[in-house]
Amino acid sequence: MRLAAYQFAPCGDLDRNIEKIKDAIVQAAENKVDLIIFPECALTGYPPRSIAGSDSINVNAVFEAIQELQKLANELDIHIIVGTIDYADSKYYNRAYFLSPDRVKGWYDKRALYGWDEDNFATGGENGIYEIHGLKIGVRICFEVRFPEYFRELYRENTDLNIVLFYDVADKEDESRYQMIRGHLITRAVENVTPVLSVNAIHPKQTAPTCFINASGTICKELEKNMEGMLIYDFEKQELNFGELGRKRYSDRLLTP
Repeated sequence: MRLAAYQFAPCGDLDRNIEKIKDAIVQAAENKVDLIIFPECALTGYPPRSIAGSDSINVNAVFEAIQELQKLANELDIHIIVGTIDYADSKYYNRAYFLSPDRVKGWYDKRALYGWDEDNFATGGENGIYEIHGLKIGVRICFEVRFPEYFRELYRENTDLNIVLFYDVADKEDESRYQMIRGHLITRAVENVTPVLSVNAIHPKQTAPTCFINASGTICKELEKNMEGMLIYDFEKQELNFGELGRKRYSDRLLTP
């Protein structure tokens, strides 16, 4: 399965964001990508960095934008995972939409909320697991990478690939934070014997990577930080090697009641 992750600088202008996203989807389709992913809140911007608050979004415009992206998924036969703010049941959610050609859309709402998230969003309740071409894919959002429990849930469901959407940026360069979050991603891949694909926003300064990490923690491909661009990676499910098999067997023992 050919994967793509598009990092850019989401802003508070939904029209500008969706044009960036649509252009990237077309580019991905031209490169025969099966699945493209975009950062957390890529469609709307993230509060309060690029918009004042979650309640400042145009709910109808978000709905129409998602419909546009669904139509594009159908026309180009491509799967899309895009971050946005959405409104449902009188609550705002930090949501990752999963748009699949000619299928009912799905979504995952962020559950690990702290600080700005708590100020703007309600806690989600979905499991964030979807299937593409026979592969089971798990989705998590930003702060959740700090907690192994969210990824252990995916391990129990035997996901083949886990995806993390970030809007993790700082006002100035912070290499130590970048490397720390990079380390979290590597650890989540290794401890769950499951490859990880991540994508992040880039402005003002990027503090989490856009990269693909295999089940042994090797970073197979990574974009240059703070630069808009698309990572493309050809993913194939692999037989477990000696170390991976050992970690899986022992994890299964630990998780058996």
